[in-house]
Amino acid sequence: MLETEPIVEEGAHLSDLLGAIDRFRQRPKANRQPQELAAELKAIRHGQDLLELEFAETAAAFSKTEEYDEQGSVSPIDWIRHQCRMSTGAVWNSLAVGEHLDDLPRSVEAVESAEIGYAHLTLMARTAQSVQGSSTAAPFEEGGLLDKAREYSVGRLWYFCHHMRHATDPEKFAAEQSRATEARTLKMSTYEDGSLALEGWFDSVGGAVVRSALEPLAQPQGDHDERGREHRNADAFVEVCSHVQDIGVLPQRPHLQVTASLDTLRAVAGSPAGDMEYSLPVSAATVRRLACDGTITRVVLAPESVVIDVGRARRVVAGAARRALNARDGHCKWPRCERPASWSDAHHVVHWTDGGETDLANMILLCHRHHWMAHEGGWQLVRTDEGEVLAVPPRPPGLARLADAEDPVQAARQFAEQLRVARSLRADWPPGERVVGDDAAWARVMEAHDAAHHQASQRSDLDDDGPDPAA
Repeated sequence: MLETEPIVEEGAHLSDLLGAIDRFRQRPKANRQPQELAAELKAIRHGQDLLELEFAETAAAFSKTEEYDEQGSVSPIDWIRHQCRMSTGAVWNSLAVGEHLDDLPRSVEAVESAEIGYAHLTLMARTAQSVQGSSTAAPFEEGGLLDKAREYSVGRLWYFCHHMRHATDPEKFAAEQSRATEARTLKMSTYEDGSLALEGWFDSVGGAVVRSALEPLAQPQGDHDERGREHRNADAFVEVCSHVQDIGVLPQRPHLQVTASLDTLRAVAGSPAGDMEYSLPVSAATVRRLACDGTITRVVLAPESVVIDVGRARRVVAGAARRALNARDGHCKWPRCERPASWSDAHHVVHWTDGGETDLANMILLCHRHHWMAHEGGWQLVRTDEGEVLAVPPRPPGLARLADAEDPVQAARQFAEQLRVARSLRADWPPGERVVGDDAAWARVMEAHDAAHHQASQRSDLDDDGPDPAA
């Protein structure tokens, strides 16, 4: 009988706790003022922190028993993770706190008095765990870390803990960083359609290198950029890889190799696709974009595909012509894009395979994204008499297809005006996010766009001789 009394007593305490929580949750919640909500949030969070302390202490005591093994789990962490419905990281944090309560007495008191949060204590316990588990570390000092915890947010304390670990045990810190570097991995898997899936892991230093290279290129660029964040990241990754190949900084100066027939270059109906190394066949539009500012080698084949003549490689836009183009344009000329010339391609307004000249009058600089839009994306670029470059959207309409107007320059200006009106109705352009203001007004704009497109379509059915700007 004496052996069961503690269990009954402990069960009563838990029932009291759960009952108190249930009563608290049934409190009146209507018409709470903002100040009341703020006070409740702080008090509830502090109550959770106190319960987290109890949980951590109990978890540490449980880990020293064999109960997990008797219930068929492989470790205390595994048992807590499943039975308490927690993530592995959360269990590790609880155990770290529970096992270092005696090393952090002042910090525990600071949590109990709401001077710091339990999240602060978790970082401090993990730091103590790392330092005390090393044979090369200096003794762990609670005082300095507690002072910073009172001053810093959880995120800032996290950074400070890294600095403290390095100061206390630089040898282990460097060894951990070295192991993380050696653990880098990047898996490339090619799907049946030729697309490439990437799956990898980078250490903090390698990840910083990747992000610092991609972040500037992953920002929205110029007008009509409706890409999401992940889409912009992917485009930036491709752009970085393309750029280092273009400028020849890699040891073997690799580059994309595309083999295509002359009919493919000319986009003749019925022509085969282009063959690209490491990829499935690509469209004529892609071949034309790559040939716009690439190096061309003429290869003559016999009917049996036997090579009978190979010409010299020739850069389409070479030397002085490219330097002059860079000097004139300075950056990508897509409306409101400022990607520098060194990151841009020379785009033929009228493609050289269609008789366009490779001279300044027929070329403009376009960054990787906007060069793609001008070819595969179906957009058209027109230059006004004043030298202004306007972008005309493709068919079918994106926001408002008004490019069926007889004058292509006027069509582009009409589209730009419609875009300006649409943007004024949205506080978070590009579209796809929350529409603020009057949803009906946005709908009216779209209806006006559709009506204009319908009228333009009717006119084009009657007269199909209007000019079409080349891209």
